[in-house]
Amino acid sequence: MADRIRTWMSLPVGVVNISERHGGRHITPQQFAAMVDEVAAMVAEFPDGAALDVAVAAGRVHMLGTSGTVTTLAGIHLGLPRYDRRRVDGTWLTGERVASLIAELATMDYAARVANPCIGRERADLVLAGCAILEAIRRRWPCERLRVADRGLREGVLVEMMAEDGVWRPRSGRRSGEAHHG
Repeated sequence: MADRIRTWMSLPVGVVNISERHGGRHITPQQFAAMVDEVAAMVAEFPDGAALDVAVAAGRVHMLGTSGTVTTLAGIHLGLPRYDRRRVDGTWLTGERVASLIAELATMDYAARVANPCIGRERADLVLAGCAILEAIRRRWPCERLRVADRGLREGVLVEMMAEDGVWRPRSGRRSGEAHHG
């Protein structure tokens, strides 16, 4: 698996600080565009981005999104009456569907976001910032498929480290990420 990772970067931005700078409750189309532009400038600095441009253009890449915004989008896509990580984990979304979900959320007011069972009050003021981050990445690398992982990246890294240290092993029939403590 490690031979598939050519380069990576961590953007110095998150939904909280984007929301603090641009607003979270009442977002105009201009504010949303400013959020996307801010993140796009950071994405432009991606190491070896040109090689990824070529791979994406050739259709040899799909995105993997974990936690937060992408799981919220998947829950909305599935029309869940309440968020259910078992249904969300592993969901595939087309690039076109991601774009339509982001557009739909960008037109919702704060009350509508709060009322959505897959967003709720806790994320209603942050979800548009997350959409702006995802949109900036998608504009640079317009992948046609996005795989949604509900089990966050940190959890996966922790499980891998635990397995290497011999303190965790998967039980047969369990999904990756579900720990057995022995």
